[in-house]
Amino acid sequence: MAARLTGLLLIALFGCPVSCDHKREFPELPAHRLEFFQQLATFRGASRYKRDAPHSRSARQGDLPPTCGGAASDRAKLNKNTHKYTFVDDDGSTVTLAWVGDGTGIVLALTTFNLPLAWLFFGGSSRLYRSEDYGKTFSDISNLLSNFYIRKDFGINVGPEHSKKVILTADVSRHLGQSAKHGGVIIRSSDSGETFHSILLPFHPGQPMRYHPTNSDYLLAYSSDHSLWFTRNFGATWVTIHHFVYTYSWGPGNTIFFSTHPDGVYDKDAKGVLELMRTTDFGGSFTTLLSNIYSFGFAGRFLFASVISNQTLPRSVYVSADRGDLWNKAQLPPVSHEQFYSILAADEEMIFIHVDEPGNSGFGTIYASDDRGILFSKSLERHLFSDTSGTTDFTNVTSLRGVYITNVLDKDNNIRSVITFDNGGEWKPLKKPDNSHCDTTAKNLQMCNLHIHAAYSISQTLDVPVPPLSAPNAVGLILAHGSVGDAISTMIPDVYVSDDGGYTWSKALTGPHYYAILDSGGLIVAVKSSPDKAIHTVKYSTDEGQCWKNYNFTNETFIFAGLVSEPGTKSMNVSLWGYRQDSLYSTTWMSITIDFEELLTRDCQEKDYVRWLAHSTDAGEKTDGCILGYKETFQRLAKASVCRNGRDYVVSKDQSLCQCTMGDYMCDFGYYRADNSDKCVEQPDLADRVLEFCLQGKEELLKTQGYRKVPGDKCEGGFTPNRSEQMTNMKCEQILSLEDPLPKITIVMIVVSVLAASVLMMSGVILIFKKYVCGGRALVYRYSVLQTNTDEACIADNLDSSRSNTERVYHDDSDVDLLE
Repeated sequence: MAARLTGLLLIALFGCPVSCDHKREFPELPAHRLEFFQQLATFRGASRYKRDAPHSRSARQGDLPPTCGGAASDRAKLNKNTHKYTFVDDDGSTVTLAWVGDGTGIVLALTTFNLPLAWLFFGGSSRLYRSEDYGKTFSDISNLLSNFYIRKDFGINVGPEHSKKVILTADVSRHLGQSAKHGGVIIRSSDSGETFHSILLPFHPGQPMRYHPTNSDYLLAYSSDHSLWFTRNFGATWVTIHHFVYTYSWGPGNTIFFSTHPDGVYDKDAKGVLELMRTTDFGGSFTTLLSNIYSFGFAGRFLFASVISNQTLPRSVYVSADRGDLWNKAQLPPVSHEQFYSILAADEEMIFIHVDEPGNSGFGTIYASDDRGILFSKSLERHLFSDTSGTTDFTNVTSLRGVYITNVLDKDNNIRSVITFDNGGEWKPLKKPDNSHCDTTAKNLQMCNLHIHAAYSISQTLDVPVPPLSAPNAVGLILAHGSVGDAISTMIPDVYVSDDGGYTWSKALTGPHYYAILDSGGLIVAVKSSPDKAIHTVKYSTDEGQCWKNYNFTNETFIFAGLVSEPGTKSMNVSLWGYRQDSLYSTTWMSITIDFEELLTRDCQEKDYVRWLAHSTDAGEKTDGCILGYKETFQRLAKASVCRNGRDYVVSKDQSLCQCTMGDYMCDFGYYRADNSDKCVEQPDLADRVLEFCLQGKEELLKTQGYRKVPGDKCEGGFTPNRSEQMTNMKCEQILSLEDPLPKITIVMIVVSVLAASVLMMSGVILIFKKYVCGGRALVYRYSVLQTNTDEACIADNLDSSRSNTERVYHDDSDVDLLE
């Protein structure tokens, strides 16, 4: 499977601009090494097989997992396979990394250096390096850049799949031989960076170009004057699709969606007056799909648009499952202009959407859709979503299907963590690890649980270097920073590990750490977070964090900046990036790559694996392990086995269907579950009312006992409540009045999209940079996370939501989770 990953190692040149909210001062360091930020992009490609897994082991006793023996015997092997590369005479203050292909070992590293007041002094430089051995050695190929300065904000744009395509965007304003009036310049490669060729563009790029999901020769480009351009030959020639474009997205096949102003102008403050357009022949012809839209997005098979029919009324969101030919309203509570919607996750089967509460509350309600994306049910109340930082802790645990973790803001203003194992059907507190105690901040020892730090904690500059981490091919494994108490604590967090998808947890490491999963979960590597301090030790575990070994990888002064590894968690190599301080104002970049291949030399055999029933909570019961209507039994590497899964590791899993129970159903529209009950009861304000909604222009009458099956649930027989939707002959308006005199319920609203395409994370840099780059050195793993868009409407752009049992894959260039 083709894997793509981008790591941004950003060190702000002269500190943060005045607009930065979260700045950390390190006065002992030279100014141009003041800040660090790394971002790891998700990757996309063919669906992966989940590796099988063993039955969950009981939590370890004691305050911490023990230190493993055998570290001394490992040291000699690791010493021979530790590779240091020093970027001599490189004054770059920023390093951008990109992996090209899956298992190719090819890594590109772009260093850039900016002078302040670049308009006054011509200055700055960029260098390009290439590695063919997973970053162990690099070759300086800067001569291929034709003396152009490369724009770091556009990053290294790597094509989808095994395309070998790479695009760099030049800053022509800094190039003495290039007139900025003619157009921009891209430097492209079709052979994984062996050769590059520059191309003069008929426009100036305004954001990173977007590859077609399956054809890397097709590219969309958005110019600085708001025009949409297309090439079918990897940038050699370009044609204009449309002018005055606001947002755009690849759709199915060769479909392109975009929004534009009907008056042929670009007004950045235009809200609710845009038109949603579609072209299937690259601008040869156009179809107007909707008018008066606020924003739009494409997710899986769903196209969404937020519509403002009247500026005095709340926004409505319409959904189409046929590329925009037919539209229906999403049945959600309406929101005012001060509120927002946010798509938290979406795939072919269902959508999670956050609906903001009125006022600057910082929380809202999560709703889960049916398989049409039209009817929504309440899933979780008081869901934390910061209005100020625009962050949410909603995390998709990709290592086990149906599992999500997020945080809620209680009425006492404390933040607490909850987890669902059934796609939002029921949310529970995380169990307290047996080897941990409630911290000193806990006021109620009866509510002592594990609470997870994620994006919100990072935005508040707590000492949380990375968010929770999981991977589809490391079944059941989760690493996360957290605290144990009655609410999240601002005290220094520790690292906790779950080996069963979040049912049980164990404290693994004291204090904050950077961490990475290697060899499909057979190896975990961690480095203690010591901002701008020299480090010498890396920690590793071959039993999913049960015990750890230390390895001193250098005797030199090495100021740690970030931990990176090839995406896909199949690699056996991990790289530590940092720098050596030569003098007060002189530092040198260094990369230290450790290859664990020789440490785990034996390939795993069948005897090294044990069978593990996922979601097992009540052994012996007929329904044990039944989640979403079926059981899954995996083979999983036993903790005592020290062997190598290998890059080609593929193991099938056994599935068996279950009888239906109440747990296989969500509460239907107008119903909810009371606390600690599986029974759905009618909402008091909807009692004895006729439930109707508008579907394809006809009124749809909903007759329900309060239950509808969870999307994706495969159960058979058992509990089967009656439910029907009867279409009447009465026509209904597409835009409904809020002043409906009839005693009916027709409340509707949005859904939108999310994102994504394949431009490697560079599209996400804009908001992410504002949020994090001034918050100190932090390496952020981004998996199943929506990224930000330059569109003020904050609507998702292009999401590939093809999903295997446990994974949702989002394109890297995508954008956004807010639909305002």
